[in-house]
Amino acid sequence: MPFGFRLRPTDAYALVVGMTGVKLGEHVAQLGCTDTGVLGALAKRVGLSGQFVAYVPDEASAARARQGAANAGALADVEVAAPVSVPAESASFDLVVADDTGGFLNTLNDAARAAAVREAHRMLRPGGRFMVIGAAAVGGLSGWLRPGSSRQSADYEQVLEAGGFKLVRRLAERDGMVFVEGIRPRTED
Repeated sequence: MPFGFRLRPTDAYALVVGMTGVKLGEHVAQLGCTDTGVLGALAKRVGLSGQFVAYVPDEASAARARQGAANAGALADVEVAAPVSVPAESASFDLVVADDTGGFLNTLNDAARAAAVREAHRMLRPGGRFMVIGAAAVGGLSGWLRPGSSRQSADYEQVLEAGGFKLVRRLAERDGMVFVEGIRPRTED
């Protein structure tokens, strides 16, 4: 391309890393693993001074998650656990990310979805953040050309508020993804 201009960042996961706000040294947990590149990018960002743990539903997902971390050159602990019962200490993470781009939250019934959100709340330190990365409907020609891109995401804001999160907000919808964040209050009511 002339003059060295680039239309897209060279890092395919820069948007995800930027939207989650993950920082070096943080303790981060991820629920689910649809896109192993997302897992690798986030795990790499916490670095050696942080901790990254992925909780996935089965051994096949665990193998993919481990490979994603290895491909990114990142350290990640991967554990098989249901999202409604995660074997993590309470208040042990700065950030919990739910990779719902494959719709795993939508496959849960209402009670299980609420339990998964309560587990994320329990795992977070007071003031910690819960970020859901979901699939957003893609419009225009891109939506027409990508089969399955019209799938609607869950009403994440309502689910997070019901789970006790405050300052819940939809940060963005871009590149077929939606980013919704909720904060665990510093003091419980």
